[in-house]
Amino acid sequence: MNTRYYLAYGSNLSTEQMKVRTPGAEIAGIAVLEGWRLLFRKYATIRKRKGYTVPVLVWKITPEDEKNLDSYEGYPDFYIKRTLNVRVTSLDGVDLGDISAMAYIMTPEAVKLRIKICIPDKRYYSLIKAGYEAFGFDDKILAGALAESFDRLKPR
Repeated sequence: MNTRYYLAYGSNLSTEQMKVRTPGAEIAGIAVLEGWRLLFRKYATIRKRKGYTVPVLVWKITPEDEKNLDSYEGYPDFYIKRTLNVRVTSLDGVDLGDISAMAYIMTPEAVKLRIKICIPDKRYYSLIKAGYEAFGFDDKILAGALAESFDRLKPR
């Protein structure tokens, strides 16, 4: 069986949530998406954007886990899948090398539907914030995505 990796940048940073949703998943390590930006359109998504980075938790998942994630993420209508290459570091700091991993990215249609509902609810945001804290991610990235969400609500 080919090993499948999944890049989590949103609420799936929560190990408790993933235990329920994907019982066969294991943390493989952490990585950084270079040239990507974290955004909120009520829910988290990422977009290619030069000069930005997004920290991710790398999960090793089973085919059954991927089916569960597909259902949860609303694939293929709400999120699409994209394969990205990342350099993985174990949680104890060992370089594990480069891998290809799947990430969910909000569809353009879903972004348009949620353009005015861009602020995440408190529970959802707190799950992501707890993940940032647990894995030592730069919380300025998360705070910047939230600030941009509020900024989108201002009249132009």
